[in-house]
Amino acid sequence: MRLSALCRLSRGAAAPLAGRKGTAPLQAGSPATRRGTASTWGRWEKQQAGGGGSCSARGSAAGEIIQSSKKVLASLQKGHPTFMPTLAIVQASDEDLVQEINQNFAKEIGLHVIHICLPQGSSEDEIVGEILRLNEDPTVHGIALHLSENAYSTKILNAVKPEKDVDGVSDVNLGRLVRGDTYNCSVSPTASAVMELLEKIAVKTIDGKKVLLVGTCGPLEASLQCLLQRKGAMTMSCQWKTQQLQSKLHQADVVVVGSTKPKEIPVSWIRPGTTIVSCYPDFLSGEHGYGQDLKYSNQSAVEAVGPLAIAVRMQNMVKTSERWIRSQQYREWNLHCLKLQPLSPVPSDIEISRGQSPKAVDVLAKEIGLLADEIEIYGQTKAKVRLSLLERLKDHPDGKYVLVAGITPTPLGEGKSTVTIGLVQALTAHLNVNSFACLRQPSQGPTFGVKGGAAGGGYAQVIPMEEFNLHLTGDIHAITAANNLLAAAIDARILHESTQSDKALYNRLVPVVNSVREFSSIQLARLKRLGINKTDPGTLTADEISKFVRLDIDPSTITWQRVLDTNDRFLRKITVGQANTEKGFFRQAQFDIAVASEIMAILALTTSLADMKERLGKMVVANDKNGQPVTAEDLGVTGALAVLMKDAIKPTLMQTLEGTPVFVHAGPFANIAHGNSSVLADKIALKLVGEGGFVVTEAGFGADIGMEKFFNIKCRASGLVPSVVVLVATVRALKMHGGGPNVTAGAPLKKEYTEENLQLVADGCCNLQKQIQIAQLFGVPVVVALNVFKTDSHAEVDLVCEIAKQSGAFDAVPCNHWSAGGRGAVELAQAVRKAASQENSFKYLYNLELPIIEKIRIIAQKVYGAEDIELSPEAQSQISRYSKQGFGNLPICMAKTHLSLSHQPERKGVPTGFILPISDVRASIGAGFIYPLVGTMSTMPGLPTRPCFYDIDLDPDTEQVKGLF
Repeated sequence: MRLSALCRLSRGAAAPLAGRKGTAPLQAGSPATRRGTASTWGRWEKQQAGGGGSCSARGSAAGEIIQSSKKVLASLQKGHPTFMPTLAIVQASDEDLVQEINQNFAKEIGLHVIHICLPQGSSEDEIVGEILRLNEDPTVHGIALHLSENAYSTKILNAVKPEKDVDGVSDVNLGRLVRGDTYNCSVSPTASAVMELLEKIAVKTIDGKKVLLVGTCGPLEASLQCLLQRKGAMTMSCQWKTQQLQSKLHQADVVVVGSTKPKEIPVSWIRPGTTIVSCYPDFLSGEHGYGQDLKYSNQSAVEAVGPLAIAVRMQNMVKTSERWIRSQQYREWNLHCLKLQPLSPVPSDIEISRGQSPKAVDVLAKEIGLLADEIEIYGQTKAKVRLSLLERLKDHPDGKYVLVAGITPTPLGEGKSTVTIGLVQALTAHLNVNSFACLRQPSQGPTFGVKGGAAGGGYAQVIPMEEFNLHLTGDIHAITAANNLLAAAIDARILHESTQSDKALYNRLVPVVNSVREFSSIQLARLKRLGINKTDPGTLTADEISKFVRLDIDPSTITWQRVLDTNDRFLRKITVGQANTEKGFFRQAQFDIAVASEIMAILALTTSLADMKERLGKMVVANDKNGQPVTAEDLGVTGALAVLMKDAIKPTLMQTLEGTPVFVHAGPFANIAHGNSSVLADKIALKLVGEGGFVVTEAGFGADIGMEKFFNIKCRASGLVPSVVVLVATVRALKMHGGGPNVTAGAPLKKEYTEENLQLVADGCCNLQKQIQIAQLFGVPVVVALNVFKTDSHAEVDLVCEIAKQSGAFDAVPCNHWSAGGRGAVELAQAVRKAASQENSFKYLYNLELPIIEKIRIIAQKVYGAEDIELSPEAQSQISRYSKQGFGNLPICMAKTHLSLSHQPERKGVPTGFILPISDVRASIGAGFIYPLVGTMSTMPGLPTRPCFYDIDLDPDTEQVKGLF
């Protein structure tokens, strides 16, 4: 049978796809539809009555299928009341024989049908393009094709996603049928209808019968061969022009006709008593005489699949809907962990990374229950994860939420990222517990500056580590582009307002395009905020025009800076606008590091695309000359910013050395921002690990900075409640806090750090005790993870663990994950699981309703240990302004050095009795916090004398990165 026969049999009209040209105008349930259906059904009934077959039996079979499908769908929708299964029928032919039946059956069952009419001469690429669009449309659950006979091709048939292929024409579905996997595939409706007729109406049993397929081909022929042989029939297949056709017809007990019989083939070739099943709609029309001769000869039983095949198609659609709903449910993990073979001495990080072969990211995604359409692959080892997963798993319980923080670090860092990775490797690869690590994306600044990468280290790292540390999927570049677009918009607006009249500004802001003048949607929103309820640009008064076009930005109040992701100290203070074209409108400005941009903070705190767009619009960039805030929305740039950020909002999926999943997303610094990875990554990961699983995320720098901001800012934004704090410490850092010599990046460690010194350790544990107390302020149990180095003695390690437990830690555990991978953190994982089972009395440190000054004082005194705070006149003025502008109820994000609990980096241990100076106060209204600057904080780091880039190189032959950690 040519495939067009199947398509003509089951073609249906439907309600048009909204906004889609060429869709059929016929509406479901309209009088025209009902009349057409009755007429078509009547023609079919008359044909069956005249053909010697049992019309009532066939009608009963179709009716039973329809009623059964209706009950199944009703049951599905009872559990999923908003679910509306939708079948898309793509037509590129001029035949509409039974589309009314198609529509009527769909309506009876409760299915929605969209009928897409393409021009009859549409090319293969045009048809495939339409199919691909429907494949990606999440509201379409099934696709059927009605094309002209010569339009079908392997490319077209296999363009239909197997899971949406209700007619079973794709190679994947045919392969599943051959393997006997009918549970997970769609079978040709025509083939199924043939089997229904043969088994229940005509032949009763086909076991041992000889069945001849005449004029069938492609998927229908393959499906019939498979189904008939599985029932014990002996099958033969030929075309009408076959020389042995007469002999084959005489041998057959059953003949299945797939296309119109040529006139030159006589009816006498059919052996009397033969059952004939027609898959072709013109077979009984009398046009070729074949059906009429058989009708009068009364020698053979003639059956036609007719609407029965359409009923089966609708049944397939319901089964497809069932499978779709099952696919949307939470899937148990089937994770294949990668084996580690740690070497001693431990090689460099990049050598270890390259020594492990990561899984393809689509394989990893499938193992953890992600659907194929929920990931966007970037190369072999990275993929963006779409936010639609949150809606799919919204009713699934979350896992446990673990935060990794640390004591006040040395400039070398104490290994929070390494502990985070080691912990999830231990949980999943060694304890068989679902776990996810959620990390920040590293900035290019420290990568090429002094600190190095953020992928972890040793045998506890994210791989491939060079991809993790270099560009990743471009999120920081997107932030840089969006930030600088807004900066350009600010200065351009000041220039244009300063050089043009109200009328000229208005004509340019609301131009006449194609003889039509209208406001854009963002301009209408600005009019509404101004209290101007007009939509016709021609109706504004002169005063209203002036209010609309004049932002009147006060240049001295601009807080929005340009950014780039490089440590460039000479951009800390610049002058912009010195070219002659700027007509003397120059001003002093600066560059910040890209990750200090408010857009980065928004990315880390947003909960959806709509939320991000709203936050971007709320960003305050300056004040006007009346002291009122000017926002990105006022500048008309919100939509453009959202477009630049539309991909960056999706977390990036990677893996650890042991093949466990990692989300990398957002990267705000903790000393000048809130220092945590994204809320979205955490939320998605919590759904994926499921109840009993763990999501481990990291806060930047010491607990006094990153952890405090995690609880008071990030947890407020997300609504998530932490289960455990893992507090990372090292003997090296504790010795520094106990009075050891300065630790300098790039310089060899002094002997105090490489030889046993219990007194320095004991004295330095005061910092560890203080950080434990800070965590206890929030009511969360603390597990201390002592990151062990080879120079640490057993006595030093035991001493730290003992003091930590005496100071209120739930447990304290030495960890060797750097040298042993997840196996070296199993004891830590066990302690975290026990701590997470404890009662949690989490609470915020302060009430948002408190005045800004009081909230700053609470953090300074309770967290840092300050005696009090001291505000500069500028800081006091800004606090008054923000309070008057209605921003007083926001949380506080302190910008403070990470090298001390105080504002003075050189003061180690636990400083007391100091006054915390607040030099300035700024606001990130879109991100949703006020950030005071403590002391002389810089938002643009500088390069050291010998940056990391001295060691970084590229092999031009192999394209391998060299010298990267």
